[in-house]
Amino acid sequence: MSGHGAPTISSDGTGLKVTIVASLWHTEIMNGLLAGARRALSAANAEFTEIHVAGSFELPVVSQTALQNGADAVVALGVIIRGGTPHFEYVSAAATDGLTQAALATGKPIGFGLLTVDDEQQALDRAGLPGSKEDKGVEAAEAAIASALVLKQIRN
Repeated sequence: MSGHGAPTISSDGTGLKVTIVASLWHTEIMNGLLAGARRALSAANAEFTEIHVAGSFELPVVSQTALQNGADAVVALGVIIRGGTPHFEYVSAAATDGLTQAALATGKPIGFGLLTVDDEQQALDRAGLPGSKEDKGVEAAEAAIASALVLKQIRN
């Protein structure tokens, strides 16, 4: 499992405005990712809102717009499961590259909670559900908060 060696991140996000941007696909998995992100943001005392988008392809533009309109950070959550066509590669690359470009264009962090997996079980293992081995919703939220705080420190 890729989570081996992951850091423990605990940050005080008091005063930070965070937007969760979440895809509507794969409801059970997304519910786990959302619950983890909400839990982590609440534990960090960050103020947060949620926006739901049709799919992972829409994550970058909505994330960038949230950052341009007052969010200090975004937690982007989605699930892309490999299928029998090149669609997986196109959407995965576009969403990943788009989220990177949105963060760089705004100078604000995006916690990367986009699961790109070969099958549904791999996503379930990372969704933070009972029986999951990892909680990528928590990890993405913690990374977004920690990065926003580092950027704030650098700028002050």
